[in-house]
Amino acid sequence: MANVPLRRVKSTRATNVSARPARDGLWPSDGIVFDRTCTECPRLAAFLAEGRKAYPDYYCAPVAPFGDPNARLIVIGLAPGFHGANATGRPFTGDFAGLLLYRTLYRFGFSNKPESRDRHDGLELIDCRITNSVKCVPPENKPTPAEIRTCNRYLTAELEHEPSGRVLLALGTIAHNATLRALKLKAADYRFGHGAEHTLPNQRVLIDSYHCSRYNTQTGRLTEEMFSAVFARAAALLREQGGND
Repeated sequence: MANVPLRRVKSTRATNVSARPARDGLWPSDGIVFDRTCTECPRLAAFLAEGRKAYPDYYCAPVAPFGDPNARLIVIGLAPGFHGANATGRPFTGDFAGLLLYRTLYRFGFSNKPESRDRHDGLELIDCRITNSVKCVPPENKPTPAEIRTCNRYLTAELEHEPSGRVLLALGTIAHNATLRALKLKAADYRFGHGAEHTLPNQRVLIDSYHCSRYNTQTGRLTEEMFSAVFARAAALLREQGGND
């Protein structure tokens, strides 16, 4: 079993992890779209147990989707980061990747604040929801194919009841493929590429972006301008569709 990371980030302390899902914007543990008690992946469950021992003030549980349940823009990430969402209980909160994501969401009117600090900071997403392909933090940020498949039933449940005309924005290849699997579509028919735009059944559109990870941004694979262009396109598509239904 991989050891938990040793680095600690002060701003990622969680409070009562089961408190008021409606107030903190997180999807309730309904057992269908999200199950906070899920332990179906033994490796991930064991890693979370290690994390709770090493960092008792961390959330260390499956992380729920965050944002508007009726959102027309759904951002799909990979998995919680150990010192990020795994610590705070909110997707992309407390780690480097979230800095660029929430700043960009704010720029295009999808968030009321440019920075996500913790679950009770008053940040609200506007016509937007963030979810992950895998709900539990994986060792070394690398879920196995089996873990991705096992967790896909939650993403399937989340997406299958969405009305037509939604824009799905996948951050990285794994999120792209997990989204297609959840929609029962073949990855071979929709190739991943940064900025690629795929028309799906039911008037959905899938837009791809490189993941906003520290590695991708610091190596220049993903620049802030590239990331903004993807969200600009998503915003344009939603404007073309008209108001929220």
